[in-house]
Amino acid sequence: MRGHRGVRGRVRVAAVVLGAALLAAGCSPLSPGGDDAAGAAVTRRPGAAGDPYWVNPDSAAARRLADLVRAGRTDEAALLRRIAEQPTGQWIGPENPEREARGFTEAADRAGRTALLVLYDIPHRDCGRYSRGGAADGAAYRAWIAAVARGIGGRAATVVLEPDAVLHLVDGCTPPEFQEERYDLLAGAVATLTSLGRTKVYLDAGNPGWGRPGQIHEPLRRAGVEQADGFAVNVANFYSTRQSLAYGRQLSALTGGKHFVVDTSRNGNGPATDGDPGERWCNPPGRALGEPPTTRTADPLADAYLWVKRPGESDGTCKGGPKAGDWWQEYALALAGAAR
Repeated sequence: MRGHRGVRGRVRVAAVVLGAALLAAGCSPLSPGGDDAAGAAVTRRPGAAGDPYWVNPDSAAARRLADLVRAGRTDEAALLRRIAEQPTGQWIGPENPEREARGFTEAADRAGRTALLVLYDIPHRDCGRYSRGGAADGAAYRAWIAAVARGIGGRAATVVLEPDAVLHLVDGCTPPEFQEERYDLLAGAVATLTSLGRTKVYLDAGNPGWGRPGQIHEPLRRAGVEQADGFAVNVANFYSTRQSLAYGRQLSALTGGKHFVVDTSRNGNGPATDGDPGERWCNPPGRALGEPPTTRTADPLADAYLWVKRPGESDGTCKGGPKAGDWWQEYALALAGAAR
Protein backbone atom coordinates (compact mmCIF):
# COMPACT_ATOMS: atom_id res chain seq x y z
CA MET A 1 0.00 0.00 0.00
CA ARG A 2 1.25 3.43 -0.86
CA GLY A 3 1.41 6.01 1.92
CA HIS A 4 0.32 3.79 4.78
CA ARG A 5 0.28 0.15 5.63
CA GLY A 6 -2.47 -1.87 7.22
CA VAL A 7 -1.72 -5.10 9.02
CA ARG A 8 -3.93 -7.85 10.28
CA GLY A 9 -2.80 -9.92 13.21
CA ARG A 10 -4.15 -13.29 14.20
CA VAL A 11 -6.28 -13.21 17.32
CA ARG A 12 -7.08 -15.60 20.10
CA VAL A 13 -10.67 -14.74 20.90
CA ALA A 14 -11.17 -17.09 23.83
CA ALA A 15 -8.10 -15.67 25.54
CA VAL A 16 -9.25 -12.14 24.79
CA VAL A 17 -12.63 -12.66 26.41
CA LEU A 18 -11.10 -14.40 29.42
CA GLY A 19 -8.48 -11.68 29.72
CA ALA A 20 -11.07 -8.92 29.78
CA ALA A 21 -13.04 -10.74 32.46
CA LEU A 22 -9.92 -11.09 34.57
CA LEU A 23 -9.06 -7.43 34.13
CA ALA A 24 -12.55 -6.41 35.14
CA ALA A 25 -12.07 -8.49 38.29
CA GLY A 26 -8.82 -6.70 39.06
CA CYS A 27 -6.59 -9.58 37.95
CA SER A 28 -4.24 -10.03 35.03
CA PRO A 29 -4.36 -12.84 32.47
CA LEU A 30 -0.68 -12.34 31.74
CA SER A 31 0.61 -14.47 34.56
CA PRO A 32 -1.29 -17.75 34.97
CA GLY A 33 1.22 -18.81 37.60
CA GLY A 34 0.51 -15.79 39.79
CA ASP A 35 3.73 -13.79 39.22
CA ASP A 36 2.90 -10.42 40.79
CA ALA A 37 5.26 -8.46 38.51
CA ALA A 38 3.85 -9.97 35.34
CA GLY A 39 0.34 -9.64 36.72
CA ALA A 40 0.81 -5.90 37.00
CA ALA A 41 1.94 -5.58 33.39
CA VAL A 42 -1.29 -4.13 32.00
CA THR A 43 -2.85 -1.82 34.52
CA ARG A 44 -5.21 0.52 32.65
CA ARG A 45 -8.82 0.48 33.81
CA PRO A 46 -12.03 1.69 32.17
CA GLY A 47 -13.46 5.07 32.86
CA ALA A 48 -10.45 7.36 32.56
CA ALA A 49 -11.45 10.79 31.24
CA GLY A 50 -11.13 11.01 27.49
CA ASP A 51 -10.13 7.35 27.26
CA PRO A 52 -13.11 5.19 26.32
CA TYR A 53 -11.28 2.52 24.34
CA TRP A 54 -10.59 -1.04 25.36
CA VAL A 55 -7.06 -2.30 26.08
CA ASN A 56 -6.55 -5.87 24.88
CA PRO A 57 -4.82 -7.75 27.73
CA ASP A 58 -3.78 -10.49 25.30
CA SER A 59 -2.14 -8.30 22.65
CA ALA A 60 1.26 -9.17 21.22
CA ALA A 61 2.73 -6.25 23.17
CA ALA A 62 1.14 -7.44 26.43
CA ARG A 63 2.47 -10.96 25.97
CA ARG A 64 5.98 -9.72 25.20
CA LEU A 65 5.78 -7.38 28.18
CA ALA A 66 4.93 -10.28 30.47
CA ASP A 67 7.93 -12.20 29.12
CA LEU A 68 10.23 -9.26 29.86
CA VAL A 69 8.86 -8.84 33.38
CA ARG A 70 9.36 -12.52 34.15
CA ALA A 71 12.89 -12.36 32.80
CA GLY A 72 13.69 -9.38 35.00
CA ARG A 73 14.47 -7.14 32.02
CA THR A 74 13.03 -4.11 33.74
CA ASP A 75 14.33 -1.38 31.43
CA GLU A 76 12.90 -3.01 28.31
CA ALA A 77 9.69 -3.82 30.17
CA ALA A 78 9.26 -0.16 31.09
CA LEU A 79 9.54 0.79 27.43
CA LEU A 80 7.17 -1.87 26.17
CA ARG A 81 4.61 -0.96 28.81
CA ARG A 82 4.16 2.32 26.92
CA ILE A 83 2.61 0.26 24.11
CA ALA A 84 0.96 -2.60 25.99
CA GLU A 85 -1.10 -0.32 28.24
CA GLN A 86 -2.66 1.60 25.34
CA PRO A 87 -5.77 0.60 23.37
CA THR A 88 -4.91 -0.33 19.78
CA GLY A 89 -6.88 -1.38 16.72
CA GLN A 90 -8.07 -4.96 16.49
CA TRP A 91 -7.75 -6.03 12.84
CA ILE A 92 -10.48 -8.54 12.00
CA GLY A 93 -9.21 -11.54 10.06
CA PRO A 94 -10.85 -13.29 7.12
CA GLU A 95 -11.59 -16.71 8.59
CA ASN A 96 -13.83 -16.06 11.61
CA PRO A 97 -15.04 -12.47 11.37
CA GLU A 98 -18.24 -12.95 13.36
CA ARG A 99 -16.52 -14.75 16.22
CA GLU A 100 -13.65 -12.26 16.35
CA ALA A 101 -15.93 -9.20 16.26
CA ARG A 102 -18.13 -10.71 18.96
CA GLY A 103 -15.15 -11.63 21.13
CA PHE A 104 -13.60 -8.17 20.98
CA THR A 105 -16.83 -6.26 21.51
CA GLU A 106 -18.00 -8.51 24.32
CA ALA A 107 -14.63 -8.16 26.05
CA ALA A 108 -14.77 -4.38 25.67
CA ASP A 109 -18.37 -4.28 26.89
CA ARG A 110 -17.47 -6.22 30.03
CA ALA A 111 -14.70 -3.75 30.74
CA GLY A 112 -17.03 -0.77 30.20
CA ARG A 113 -15.23 0.39 27.08
CA THR A 114 -15.53 0.65 23.31
CA ALA A 115 -13.79 -1.77 20.94
CA LEU A 116 -11.65 -0.24 18.20
CA LEU A 117 -11.90 -2.45 15.10
CA VAL A 118 -10.14 -2.19 11.75
CA LEU A 119 -11.72 -3.82 8.71
CA TYR A 120 -9.26 -4.61 5.93
CA ASP A 121 -10.49 -7.29 3.56
CA ILE A 122 -11.51 -5.45 0.38
CA PRO A 123 -10.99 -7.51 -2.82
CA HIS A 124 -7.72 -6.75 -4.69
CA ARG A 125 -6.32 -5.26 -1.51
CA ASP A 126 -3.06 -3.31 -1.59
CA CYS A 127 -2.65 -3.87 -5.34
CA GLY A 128 -0.61 -7.02 -4.80
CA ARG A 129 1.98 -5.40 -2.53
CA TYR A 130 3.10 -6.29 1.01
CA SER A 131 -0.47 -6.56 2.35
CA ARG A 132 -2.02 -8.15 -0.71
CA GLY A 133 -5.01 -10.40 -0.30
CA GLY A 134 -8.54 -9.63 0.75
CA ALA A 135 -11.87 -11.23 -0.07
CA ALA A 136 -12.07 -13.36 -3.20
CA ASP A 137 -14.81 -11.24 -4.78
CA GLY A 138 -17.62 -8.83 -4.05
CA ALA A 139 -20.00 -11.50 -2.80
CA ALA A 140 -17.40 -12.82 -0.37
CA TYR A 141 -16.74 -9.32 0.91
CA ARG A 142 -20.42 -8.59 1.50
CA ALA A 143 -20.73 -11.86 3.42
CA TRP A 144 -17.66 -10.94 5.48
CA ILE A 145 -19.06 -7.52 6.37
CA ALA A 146 -22.40 -9.08 7.30
CA ALA A 147 -20.58 -11.51 9.60
CA VAL A 148 -18.65 -8.67 11.26
CA ALA A 149 -21.92 -6.80 11.81
CA ARG A 150 -23.52 -9.85 13.42
CA GLY A 151 -20.53 -10.14 15.71
CA ILE A 152 -20.70 -6.51 16.80
CA GLY A 153 -24.45 -6.53 17.31
CA GLY A 154 -25.68 -3.82 19.66
CA ARG A 155 -22.38 -3.34 21.49
CA ALA A 156 -20.25 -0.20 21.21
CA ALA A 157 -17.57 -0.19 18.52
CA THR A 158 -15.52 2.29 16.55
CA VAL A 159 -14.60 1.00 13.09
CA VAL A 160 -11.87 2.24 10.77
CA LEU A 161 -12.95 1.00 7.38
CA GLU A 162 -10.57 -0.30 4.70
CA PRO A 163 -7.21 1.47 4.83
CA ASP A 164 -6.13 2.57 1.35
CA ALA A 165 -9.27 1.34 -0.43
CA VAL A 166 -10.38 4.81 -1.55
CA LEU A 167 -6.84 6.07 -2.17
CA HIS A 168 -6.16 3.23 -4.57
CA LEU A 169 -9.26 4.20 -6.51
CA VAL A 170 -7.86 7.72 -6.89
CA ASP A 171 -4.27 6.87 -7.75
CA GLY A 172 -5.24 4.25 -10.33
CA CYS A 173 -3.70 1.33 -8.47
CA THR A 174 -7.05 -0.47 -8.48
CA PRO A 175 -7.74 -1.67 -12.06
CA PRO A 176 -10.60 0.20 -13.79
CA GLU A 177 -12.75 -2.94 -14.11
CA PHE A 178 -12.94 -3.23 -10.30
CA GLN A 179 -13.51 0.41 -9.40
CA GLU A 180 -17.30 0.64 -9.58
CA GLU A 181 -17.63 -2.53 -7.54
CA ARG A 182 -15.29 -1.17 -4.89
CA TYR A 183 -17.33 1.99 -4.46
CA ASP A 184 -20.45 -0.15 -4.10
CA LEU A 185 -18.77 -2.47 -1.58
CA LEU A 186 -17.54 0.42 0.58
CA ALA A 187 -20.87 2.24 0.56
CA GLY A 188 -22.63 -1.02 1.41
CA ALA A 189 -20.23 -1.67 4.29
CA VAL A 190 -20.85 1.82 5.68
CA ALA A 191 -24.62 1.32 5.46
CA THR A 192 -24.48 -2.09 7.15
CA LEU A 193 -22.25 -0.99 10.01
CA THR A 194 -23.91 2.34 10.75
CA SER A 195 -27.27 0.58 11.00
CA LEU A 196 -26.09 -1.22 14.14
CA GLY A 197 -26.84 1.75 16.38
CA ARG A 198 -23.73 1.88 18.59
CA THR A 199 -21.08 1.52 15.89
CA LYS A 200 -19.18 4.55 14.63
CA VAL A 201 -17.61 4.23 11.18
CA TYR A 202 -14.68 6.22 9.80
CA LEU A 203 -13.70 5.68 6.18
CA ASP A 204 -9.97 5.86 5.48
CA ALA A 205 -9.00 9.11 3.75
CA GLY A 206 -5.22 9.05 3.45
CA ASN A 207 -2.64 11.35 4.98
CA PRO A 208 -1.02 14.76 4.43
CA GLY A 209 1.73 13.30 2.28
CA TRP A 210 -0.47 11.40 -0.10
CA GLY A 211 -2.07 14.20 -2.05
CA ARG A 212 -4.59 17.02 -1.79
CA PRO A 213 -8.00 16.87 -0.10
CA GLY A 214 -9.50 18.04 -3.38
CA GLN A 215 -8.48 14.77 -4.99
CA ILE A 216 -10.31 12.52 -2.58
CA HIS A 217 -13.45 14.24 -1.33
CA GLU A 218 -15.61 13.14 -4.27
CA PRO A 219 -14.37 9.52 -4.14
CA LEU A 220 -15.11 9.53 -0.41
CA ARG A 221 -18.64 10.69 -1.14
CA ARG A 222 -19.12 7.85 -3.62
CA ALA A 223 -17.78 5.43 -1.03
CA GLY A 224 -20.40 6.48 1.53
CA VAL A 225 -18.72 9.04 3.77
CA GLU A 226 -21.92 11.07 4.01
CA GLN A 227 -23.58 8.20 5.85
CA ALA A 228 -20.47 7.40 7.90
CA ASP A 229 -19.52 9.19 11.11
CA GLY A 230 -16.51 10.61 9.30
CA PHE A 231 -13.12 9.68 7.94
CA ALA A 232 -9.72 8.54 9.25
CA VAL A 233 -6.41 10.34 8.68
CA ASN A 234 -2.80 9.10 8.82
CA VAL A 235 -3.62 5.41 9.26
CA ALA A 236 -0.35 3.50 9.76
CA ASN A 237 1.67 6.54 8.72
CA PHE A 238 3.91 9.00 10.52
CA TYR A 239 2.68 12.52 9.79
CA SER A 240 2.51 14.71 12.87
CA THR A 241 -0.72 15.40 14.65
CA ARG A 242 -0.47 19.05 13.63
CA GLN A 243 -0.10 18.11 9.96
CA SER A 244 -2.90 15.54 10.21
CA LEU A 245 -5.30 17.97 11.86
CA ALA A 246 -4.67 20.53 9.12
CA TYR A 247 -5.33 17.90 6.44
CA GLY A 248 -8.45 16.72 8.25
CA ARG A 249 -9.84 20.24 8.55
CA GLN A 250 -9.33 20.88 4.84
CA LEU A 251 -11.02 17.64 3.89
CA SER A 252 -13.84 18.23 6.35
CA ALA A 253 -14.63 21.52 4.65
CA LEU A 254 -15.05 19.62 1.38
CA THR A 255 -17.24 16.88 2.87
CA GLY A 256 -19.94 18.91 4.53
CA GLY A 257 -18.19 19.32 7.86
CA LYS A 258 -17.54 15.63 8.49
CA HIS A 259 -15.57 14.81 11.62
CA PHE A 260 -12.44 12.65 11.57
CA VAL A 261 -10.04 10.59 13.66
CA VAL A 262 -6.23 10.66 13.55
CA ASP A 263 -3.88 7.70 13.88
CA THR A 264 -1.19 8.96 16.27
CA SER A 265 0.37 5.56 16.97
CA ARG A 266 3.81 6.27 15.49
CA ASN A 267 3.82 9.97 14.64
CA GLY A 268 5.76 11.34 17.61
CA ASN A 269 8.73 12.37 15.45
CA GLY A 270 6.78 13.04 12.28
CA PRO A 271 7.51 11.37 8.93
CA ALA A 272 10.88 10.20 7.67
CA THR A 273 12.61 12.64 5.35
CA ASP A 274 15.48 10.55 3.99
CA GLY A 275 15.80 7.32 2.05
CA ASP A 276 13.73 6.16 -0.91
CA PRO A 277 10.63 8.38 -1.03
CA GLY A 278 8.57 5.40 -2.17
CA GLU A 279 9.53 3.41 0.94
CA ARG A 280 9.52 6.06 3.68
CA TRP A 281 6.25 4.70 5.02
CA CYS A 282 7.74 1.21 5.53
CA ASN A 283 9.46 0.67 8.90
CA PRO A 284 11.34 3.99 8.83
CA PRO A 285 13.95 4.31 11.57
CA GLY A 286 13.93 7.12 14.09
CA ARG A 287 10.16 7.27 14.55
CA ALA A 288 8.37 7.52 17.92
CA LEU A 289 5.06 6.79 19.59
CA GLY A 290 2.62 9.69 19.34
CA GLU A 291 -0.16 10.99 21.58
CA PRO A 292 -1.97 8.25 23.49
CA PRO A 293 -5.48 7.37 22.28
CA THR A 294 -8.06 9.81 23.57
CA THR A 295 -11.23 11.64 22.63
CA ARG A 296 -9.82 14.86 24.10
CA THR A 297 -8.23 16.34 20.99
CA ALA A 298 -6.91 19.72 19.89
CA ASP A 299 -9.69 20.28 17.35
CA PRO A 300 -13.50 20.10 17.66
CA LEU A 301 -13.67 18.29 14.31
CA ALA A 302 -11.27 15.57 15.47
CA ASP A 303 -13.30 13.00 17.37
CA ALA A 304 -10.29 11.06 18.62
CA TYR A 305 -6.61 10.28 18.43
CA LEU A 306 -6.37 6.52 17.89
CA TRP A 307 -3.65 3.92 17.63
CA VAL A 308 -5.06 2.23 14.54
CA LYS A 309 -1.74 0.72 13.52
CA ARG A 310 -0.38 -1.43 16.35
CA PRO A 311 3.08 -0.08 17.25
CA GLY A 312 5.68 -2.83 17.07
CA GLU A 313 4.08 -4.70 14.19
CA SER A 314 6.03 -4.57 10.93
CA ASP A 315 4.91 -2.66 7.85
CA GLY A 316 6.44 -5.33 5.62
CA THR A 317 9.67 -7.00 4.62
CA CYS A 318 11.68 -3.80 4.26
CA LYS A 319 14.60 -2.40 6.25
CA GLY A 320 15.13 -5.76 7.89
CA GLY A 321 11.57 -6.15 9.11
CA PRO A 322 9.46 -9.33 9.13
CA LYS A 323 6.34 -9.68 7.02
CA ALA A 324 3.51 -7.18 7.42
CA GLY A 325 1.71 -7.61 10.72
CA ASP A 326 4.38 -9.67 12.47
CA TRP A 327 5.72 -8.45 15.80
CA TRP A 328 9.15 -6.79 15.64
CA GLN A 329 10.43 -6.25 19.17
CA GLU A 330 13.46 -4.18 18.21
CA TYR A 331 11.28 -1.70 16.35
CA ALA A 332 8.72 -1.60 19.17
CA LEU A 333 11.38 -0.75 21.75
CA ALA A 334 12.82 1.93 19.47
CA LEU A 335 9.41 3.57 19.02
CA ALA A 336 8.81 3.55 22.77
CA GLY A 337 12.30 4.74 23.60
CA ALA A 338 11.98 7.74 21.30
CA ALA A 339 8.58 8.77 22.68
CA ARG A 340 8.30 12.07 24.51
